[in-house]
Amino acid sequence: MSQADCIVGITSQAPGDWRARALLLACSAPAVAFFAAFWLLPAGLLLALPAREGWRTYFATLTDALYLQSLLQTLALSLAVTLATLLIGAVMGIALARHRFTGRGLLLSLLTLPLSFPGVIIGFFIILLGGRQGALADLSVALGGERITFAYGLLGLFLGYLYFSLPRAIASYTAAAEALDPHLEEAARSLGGNGWRVARDVWWPQLLPTTLACGAIVFATSVGAFGTAFTLSSKFEVLPITIYNEFTNYANFALAASLSISLGLITWLVLWLSRRWAGPAATGV
Repeated sequence: MSQADCIVGITSQAPGDWRARALLLACSAPAVAFFAAFWLLPAGLLLALPAREGWRTYFATLTDALYLQSLLQTLALSLAVTLATLLIGAVMGIALARHRFTGRGLLLSLLTLPLSFPGVIIGFFIILLGGRQGALADLSVALGGERITFAYGLLGLFLGYLYFSLPRAIASYTAAAEALDPHLEEAARSLGGNGWRVARDVWWPQLLPTTLACGAIVFATSVGAFGTAFTLSSKFEVLPITIYNEFTNYANFALAASLSISLGLITWLVLWLSRRWAGPAATGV
């Protein structure tokens, strides 16, 4: 049965007709089966796996100092990246929305280009800049100093995450700033409002949903980022790398599942709060 047959059959029947309900069930069965096989079943196994090692395994992220440190480092790094992304993205997005100039479209395309790059490629970019054989290291040696590197620690991860997150923020703020009501700003200025008051009383309320939604997406993406972290985190471990090590190197599946549950709960909570506070705009980022 084709998708077109399903749509025509469902729409041609009365809402209470049993044949319409049966047709709807037949059309949705493949999607339900796929969802159950590739989401419900793996999620159920993931939730049940730590119980094999005892119920305390579920709380390993909070009770073990090593995993707690990895979690806190991940959250701190993600929060710093989120704040920097929102600040830079808001400034650039508003500026691009309010000014028209030759090459603006090309500049927007270049600024959003990193969205098409996987995390490993972004990590490679950071290594080319600040790695042991990177441009900065070669320049410092050529100037007679020591080889300077920053790619493999906290700074490298921060720049890699920021590089990956900024395009999304710039695109979101540009679209939101273009939709600002100009009459509100004109009214505020006619009443004697200066630039800061206009930003606080006019821009901020209208950009708040975008800020909450974009911030939640950036934070959740940073918390769960793996490709960039895998490339750069030799001196600063984050929770996705800890999960990878437990699962791949030590075959500790129960603990890896417990850490994955903790990571998933954090990102789900942040996204849920964003949707609750920002409203429908949170689903558009």
